Amino acid sequence: MAKTIDGVIESVRLKNGQISAVRMFERRGTAFSDWLVLDRKTLLERLQKGKYFVTGSREELLAGTFKVNTPVFLVKGQDREFIATRENAESDLLENVPFF
Repeated sequence: MAKTIDGVIESVRLKNGQISAVRMFERRGTAFSDWLVLDRKTLLERLQKGKYFVTGSREELLAGTFKVNTPVFLVKGQDREFIATRENAESDLLENVPFF
C-alpha cells in the first residue's frame, strides 16, 4: 500500500547552499492546507518523525489535487542531516523545485 502524503513542497529558499525555508501544502485530515512556509528546523523535525513529503505543485482550480514529482528524504551524512530528493545526496537538494 502506498504511503499517505503528509505534505507537498512547492518551492524552496536556499541560503549558502542550504535550505532555509520551503513553501508547502500540509495534509490536514482528508484535505490540504493553504500554502504555508516552514523553516529548515521544522521541516527536519517532521521528517525525523517519519512524515512523508513530496515535491510537486497544486493543480489550478482543483483544490486538493497535486502534480506529484519526487519523494523527499532525510539523508544522514557523517555529522549532518540533509534534505534531498536523492537518497545519496551530500547536501540539501530538492531537484526541479523552483525558488521563492
